[in-house]
Amino acid sequence: MIILDTTVASELMRTEPDAAVLGWVDSQPTDRLFITATTVAQLFYGVTRLADGRRKRELAGIIEAVVEEDFVDRVVAFDDVAACHYADIAAGRERAGRPISMADAQIAAICRSHAAIVATRDVGDFAGTGVAVLDPREPQPSVK
Repeated sequence: MIILDTTVASELMRTEPDAAVLGWVDSQPTDRLFITATTVAQLFYGVTRLADGRRKRELAGIIEAVVEEDFVDRVVAFDDVAACHYADIAAGRERAGRPISMADAQIAAICRSHAAIVATRDVGDFAGTGVAVLDPREPQPSVK
């Protein structure tokens, strides 16, 4: 299982996504790629903050299509098991003097609870979380 964090999910929604990210995603078995409910919340939060207008409607439509079509049955929830991992991750990073955002800690906790890899453009954000991390912009073998 590979969980795309918000940086990767949002990259795929761009008019011209990064070629390396797109190529990496295309090389992966679709049934191995997931997003989290936290990422869905972050994406909709970003759109909701925009001024009303065409751009806002277009982006909301793209996000809805990604969630309801591209990742149907592949959105992973933040549940009670992930919540326990969250506490460990957030406190551990805080003790290390490297606080982590709530969203990144939730995504890391979900990954940890599912023994999943997180694909992110911000590798450092997940350092010290106990989660395997990969940057899809870097050359990677296909994870089968």
